[in-house]
Amino acid sequence: MAELTPAQRTRKVFMRNKFAVGGVVFIAISIIVAILGYLIMPDDTPQANNMIIQLSIKKPGSKFMLLRIRKDEPVDTVGVFTKMLFGQPDFYRNIPITGYNFKADSVYVDEYIGDEDKPERKAYNIFEVVTGQKPAYSGSNVIVLYSSGRHSVLPLGDPLYQRFRDAIQTENITTKTYLLGTDIYGRDLLSRLLLGTRISLSVGLVAVIISLLIGVSIGAVAGYFGGKIDAALSWLMNILWSLPALLLVIAISFALGKGLWQIYIAVGLSMWVEVARLVRGQVIGLKQVEYIEAARSLGFNNRRIIMRHILPNIIGPILVIASSNFASAILLESGLSFLGFGAQPPMPTWGGMIKEHYGYIVMDSAHLAIIPGLAIMLTIYAFNLVTVGLRDAFDIKSQSILV
Repeated sequence: MAELTPAQRTRKVFMRNKFAVGGVVFIAISIIVAILGYLIMPDDTPQANNMIIQLSIKKPGSKFMLLRIRKDEPVDTVGVFTKMLFGQPDFYRNIPITGYNFKADSVYVDEYIGDEDKPERKAYNIFEVVTGQKPAYSGSNVIVLYSSGRHSVLPLGDPLYQRFRDAIQTENITTKTYLLGTDIYGRDLLSRLLLGTRISLSVGLVAVIISLLIGVSIGAVAGYFGGKIDAALSWLMNILWSLPALLLVIAISFALGKGLWQIYIAVGLSMWVEVARLVRGQVIGLKQVEYIEAARSLGFNNRRIIMRHILPNIIGPILVIASSNFASAILLESGLSFLGFGAQPPMPTWGGMIKEHYGYIVMDSAHLAIIPGLAIMLTIYAFNLVTVGLRDAFDIKSQSILV
């Protein structure tokens, strides 16, 4: 039987931890959702911010009939890649209705205003519904304008009337199901929850990259050179270590301002100390071993020794702390959004969604705050499972069981 390489042993130990593998699967699904974004969301408008105030705070699974009236201003159709990143502006104005019928050149609808038993009767011109342009009248004839600049003069009873009615029934009157219900502004909760995945994971990723770049650099320098350099850097780390992470992030946010990129920087700058302390300790333990002394005797410079001989041998602990910091970054971002320092409305974040709806926990719409809370909990739990799995996988004692 061939001897397993260290990488193969590490992978095998990790794969034996079913909970850790489950965490990886959950994270992978979340990443796919975050990347696809608007392509898989029921509401693909920018920021999933399509408000229908009449449909505020509806239960999960609610179904409503909508009359879609073409907007009079031009709306461009974006490409697939642009839509995936930024969404597609809606071509229509959506009006919830409970029933409709046609008469002459109008469609009469029972507009839903919050009570199905008391709809409001309204009439909309069928040509305006389809084309977005109000028709002009010349005697008994109707002059219909199109967005292309063309126009048609239609006498009453023209067959085109029926064609417009058929178009309304097939394209402009739809039934929409809100799987997770709607929020206080009548927006689709599922769409905003899915888009919030992108915000949380992006904050975690950027924050971890920033913390690793700063933490590994400072920790390696402090541990390798020691002396006054180590004393000065350790003093800085201890000062920052003594500050609560949330307060430090809030202070940095105050200095940088409110916004998404400010959160990236603030969270990243608050998390590098843990990485630096870990790397410093690992480097101190490795810099006196035989192969490092051999590298020095061969004349290798300090940069090469650190980059090629020390850091590759402590990659395991670095990955463990990176996974742990990813979960901490998501939790910090959620807390900041709840406090109003995170990404600003209408950008959907899980913490912001809880802030908007936490008052409904004691009412019959507690799901508005519980659902994003569960999303935060499950994502952080998945990263913690991966952290435990990585810790065991890089543990020499765990690997020795396979020998």
